[in-house]
Amino acid sequence: MPSIAGAIAIPTLAAVACVLVTGAVWAQDFASLYSSTATRNCKKVDAAKGGEGDWSVWLCDGIGGYVVRLTEDDLRTTVSVGRDLRSAANEPAAKHQFAPFNSVNDTLEWRTTRGAPFATIQRWFLSDASNPDKSGKPARVAMLVVTRLDPACHAAYVDVNANAIANALARKAADEHARNANCGKPPLVIGKAGRATGLAIP
Repeated sequence: MPSIAGAIAIPTLAAVACVLVTGAVWAQDFASLYSSTATRNCKKVDAAKGGEGDWSVWLCDGIGGYVVRLTEDDLRTTVSVGRDLRSAANEPAAKHQFAPFNSVNDTLEWRTTRGAPFATIQRWFLSDASNPDKSGKPARVAMLVVTRLDPACHAAYVDVNANAIANALARKAADEHARNANCGKPPLVIGKAGRATGLAIP
C-alpha cells in the first residue's frame, strides 16, 4: 500500500505538469494586428517611365519594425515584408507573382506572439478567365495567403469559397506552420482546395 506522502505526491506532480503545459500555451499569446496596403495610405517609391509599361512600387507602414513593399505590374500584385524597402525587395515573397491577373485586399493582418510579428495574412483576388461573370468579365475568386517573416515567403493558402471558416484556418496555419515553413517548397493548401488555390498552384 502506498504511503500517504506518495499518494499526495502523484496528483501534485500531475497538477504541476498541467500548469506548465497551460502556461506554455498562454506564453504564445497569439494575437492579430492590422495595417493598410491601400495605395492612398502608402508612398509610391518607383514607377514606370516612358515606354516601360505600367508598373509601380509602393512602401507601406507595417508592424513591429517591418515595412511592406507592394508592387503592381501588368495587373498583377506582389506583397513582401522586410525591415526596410531593400530587404523586402530581396525576400522570396517579392518574386512570387501569380499567373492570373490579381489584386489584394487593402487590409494586412499580422499574427503576433508576445507582441512580435511572425506572419501575415492577406486576402487575394485572382481572375478566373474560364469562369466569366454575368457581365462577361472573368470572375474573381478569393484566397487567403499566409506569409512567414524572416524570410518572407508564402507559407500557406486557404481557398475562401471552399472553406466556411477560411479566416480561422488561415490563423491556425500561421500560428502552427508559418514560422517553420520551408521557403524552398510550394505553400501548403489548408482546408479544402478550390478554384482559387487551383489557379495559384496550377
